[in-house]
Order: sequence, then structure tokens, then C-alpha cells
Amino acid sequence: MLVSASILSDTLIPSSIVKELNKSKVDFIHLDIMDGKFVDNKTWTYGEIKKIIKDTNKSLDVHLMVEKPSKYISDYALLNTEYLTVHYEITKNLEQIIDEIKSYGLKPGVSIKPSTDVDVLIPFLNKIELVLIMSVEPGKSGQGFIEDTPNKILKLKNIIDKENLKTIISIDGGINNETGLLCKNAGCDMLVSASYIHKDIINNVKILKEI
Repeated sequence: MLVSASILSDTLIPSSIVKELNKSKVDFIHLDIMDGKFVDNKTWTYGEIKKIIKDTNKSLDVHLMVEKPSKYISDYALLNTEYLTVHYEITKNLEQIIDEIKSYGLKPGVSIKPSTDVDVLIPFLNKIELVLIMSVEPGKSGQGFIEDTPNKILKLKNIIDKENLKTIISIDGGINNETGLLCKNAGCDMLVSASYIHKDIINNVKILKEI
């Protein structure tokens, strides 16, 4: 199982989380970038992110929860970003944004909120490399896992398999060893976790990877 560790925390210093993640077998560092408009919370500026991740060689999995993603793409292309994900709910110009992400050599992803059906993604699945299903309402760490999430994963996985696509499914929100196993059994490829990993970074990354 691929594991992407979020550094969003109400209690830990992000740079300290990154230092511990450097010692782990985590696949990606997940960055939740919020502008205070698309969601209520606001996180780090690009300048702050550069300082936070300056001592890691882990690949970045960047989740843009912002109203105008085009303003951010060129900056994050300068970092060790592999996946750059935007929200389906953000823009009517989604295909244009996907093409822009690709033009920088990044792997485009699209995220959907819990209330959004996976069917809306069908026109884009052959153009993107990752779908990020939110299993909590985006914007805050520490929320409980939404129980219907495995059904959404299974539905999306069936669509991807039917179309013979290589798009991976990532899940973010309330992920621990138990909910992670539910997601894996439904067909997800990557688990994004914050609070659970932060409790014991080295060990809990290992647990999630071995699910």
C-alpha cells in the first residue's frame, strides 16, 4: 500500500513531522494547501512550505484546496512534487487545469468532496493519474471517517477497471489501521493519513504500508 503522510497538525510542528518522516518508509509527504476561501482554514504560503520541506528528499503529494489553482502550479513544480491534485468542485475549466499541470511535468490528480458522486469524474479519468476521495469534509485534521467511503472506492475502481485505466485511487480523512484496511479491500491504492501517523510516525507508517 502506498502511504502519503500529511503534515497538517494542530499539535506538532510541521518541520518536526518531516524530520521524522525522513526516517520512515513513507512514500509521499502530503501537503494540504488551503487559501481560506475554498475551505475555511488557511495553511502555509509557498515560502513557508519551502522551509518546512527543505531537508527531505521524499516526493510530494500536493492537494490544492484553493479557489484559483493555476496561481500555485508553477511554484509547486519547482519542488519535488510528483502528484498535484485540484478539486473537481473548484472550477469549470478543469480540463484546462489538468493540461496545465501536465505541462509542468507533474502527475495531475482530481479530488472530490464526500457529497460529490464519483460519476462526475468519468470524463476526466483518462486524463489524470490520481483520484483523491475525501473521506472527511476537507479543511480540518482529526475528523471521523465517513462510513460510505468504501462504497465510493468500489464504484470508482469498477469504472477504472472497466475502462482499463491506470488511474490510482487515494483516500484522505480519518485513516488509521482499521479504516485503511476497509479502503484497501474496496480497491484503493494510496492512504493519506495525518493524526494516526502523527501518534507514532515510524511505526504507524509501517502499519499502513503493510495493510
